[in-house]
Amino acid sequence: MTICTGFRALWLAGSAAALTIGAPLHAEEVPARSFAPADVFAIQQAADPQISPDGTRIVYTRLTGDIMTDSDRASLWLVDVASGEQQPLLPDGARQPRWSPDGKRIAYVGKDSGGKPQIFMLWPETGRTAPVTALPGSPGSLSWSPDGRTIAFTMFLPAPDKALAPPIERPEGAKWADPIKEIGEVNFRADDAGYLPRGFGQVFTVPADGGAPRQLTSGDFDHGGALSWTPDSKTILLSSNRSPDPDRQPLNSDIFALDAASGKLTRLTNRDGPDFQPTVSPDGKWVAYTGFDDRKLGYQNNQLWIMGIDGSSPRLVSGGLDRSVGTPRWGADGKAIYADYEDRGLTRIARFTLDGKMSDVATGLVGSDLDRPYTGGGFSLARNGALAFPVGDAAHPADLGYALGGKQRTFTALNAGLFSGKAIGRTQMFTVASKADGLPVDYWMVTPPDYQPGKRYPAILEIHGGPHAAYGDAWSSDDQVYATNGYVVLYANPRGSTSYGEEFANKIQRAYPGQDYDDLMSVVDDAVARGVADGDNLFVTGGSGGGVLTAWIVGKTDRFKAAVSQKPVINWLSFALTSDGYPIYGPYWFNAMPWEEPELFWKLSPLSLVGNVKTPTMLLVGEEDYRTPPSEAAQYYAALQLRKVPTRLLLVPGASHHGLAARPSQLLAETGAILAWFDRYRSDKKKAGEAK
Repeated sequence: MTICTGFRALWLAGSAAALTIGAPLHAEEVPARSFAPADVFAIQQAADPQISPDGTRIVYTRLTGDIMTDSDRASLWLVDVASGEQQPLLPDGARQPRWSPDGKRIAYVGKDSGGKPQIFMLWPETGRTAPVTALPGSPGSLSWSPDGRTIAFTMFLPAPDKALAPPIERPEGAKWADPIKEIGEVNFRADDAGYLPRGFGQVFTVPADGGAPRQLTSGDFDHGGALSWTPDSKTILLSSNRSPDPDRQPLNSDIFALDAASGKLTRLTNRDGPDFQPTVSPDGKWVAYTGFDDRKLGYQNNQLWIMGIDGSSPRLVSGGLDRSVGTPRWGADGKAIYADYEDRGLTRIARFTLDGKMSDVATGLVGSDLDRPYTGGGFSLARNGALAFPVGDAAHPADLGYALGGKQRTFTALNAGLFSGKAIGRTQMFTVASKADGLPVDYWMVTPPDYQPGKRYPAILEIHGGPHAAYGDAWSSDDQVYATNGYVVLYANPRGSTSYGEEFANKIQRAYPGQDYDDLMSVVDDAVARGVADGDNLFVTGGSGGGVLTAWIVGKTDRFKAAVSQKPVINWLSFALTSDGYPIYGPYWFNAMPWEEPELFWKLSPLSLVGNVKTPTMLLVGEEDYRTPPSEAAQYYAALQLRKVPTRLLLVPGASHHGLAARPSQLLAETGAILAWFDRYRSDKKKAGEAK
């Protein structure tokens, strides 16, 4: 990332409090026309594209940063498929656009005058809008009935508190402390949400022309996910975990049929494992859905199934594909189902016939993560077989993609002006055999914009989280920042990653971290052997699962000059019972609880290796991270301080686990601090005031 003179103060503001060092970048040392810090605010992305039922128009959500509010702005845009022309529909705040069955209206979620999310209606021909609801909560999963008269949606509904004792009445006008928080539920806090109010997600319907919403589900169970109507507009299919102990059996949801008139629920699936994403065939005879038989493994392929509308004759459709599938959509003729899947870090859309044959129909789908190159996607399908989806690569954030009849095109170039004339780091993919057992491991190398063949560069190994996730050929602001500052960036999909099949992902079952360390070291060795990475100037960082591996790496080797472990797990014994996902990690990742096999939990904890660490290591975590709590990073920081290993602890105010880089200014500050830490220990580029 180039620090132009006008943005120097912005970049330093977030890191100066944590690192008292010289500026990590001098403007004269990088090209004047390169990716700059404030460009993060200007990047635009296409998200949630929805193609009209007749395939002639696409409405999508355009996301862009707002430097004044330090957040994303969302607006709706309309694209004419025949001409490619696009026009704005709605300004900031509109999301979740969904076409009516006749293509004449678009329902969406916007905010009322009081700032509360509501369902609105848009007539795209005239641009007129009208509110449909006046809800107390936030609606989601909007789904039109086929007759166009009704919209189904989900909404969280608070439940009465179950206090042990009645509250003490305070005198009028008295200023007392906030009441104590009484917790009795298994799931009482969640990342991005904090401490959870008591209540459950329920399904509602509302007339499309406006009126009073009607609650259809009830009880102490969450209902929702994707909602799908039967063709006669009488029944809604949904997913819910209504097992006897849903909080302790989190992966045991089923498909239910909900009578839209009476609210009667009929269970259609009943197996040990999750069933969700139901979608009804055009003739109303079949249901496509995703799920799997739960074998209590850390990773299990999400498979495509079909069954009769009454739940009879379930049949696996994607059995020939050793990958997870999602977002099933029926073709208009009812003879095939479209679904997305990931393969070797690339997201594709495939067409599955009912006998299990598959063929790819689109590729290059991406998500909307800006900071790192995670896989992602999603799509919508028209009656004529046309597909709309976000498409991009390592040099292009998400644009609007389209495919029909085997031909694919991109309608937008949202960042062409921003990137015009700018030097962007080049990304290439390689495969290396792991020194552990010869397992093929894919990795990507991002080289500096002014890269010179034959010259060795300091290299950053950047490790993805999950660990059951994947990197791919997708945009990463972090990687472009590092490359602009003269680093080669290496990112990989070691064992445990998704998009390579169940066996590959489960090679870390009860062994994480383990040989994934060898995979990553093989990547570094290959980059050095290619003459690109400077073996004397290696650095390592990663977030979440990547933070785990970063801390593990510095406990295993001294080859890295410096490290930054972001939102890590340091001690599995403490994490297993303090994370918001505590019903999952012990039973599924370790097949044991901490009190049953404490030696295993400790053996795989980076804290167990802290006595070996000599590498200067910085910790970075959000103050409101409920997935990998700040106490994990604090343990490692304390141990490093006691051992006199150079360290810093960076706490991001208000940030959750998934939202660590959600605010653009925080993304800049975090990346700037990481660069400052690495620059401090680079031997090829001495800095004024560098500690000896």
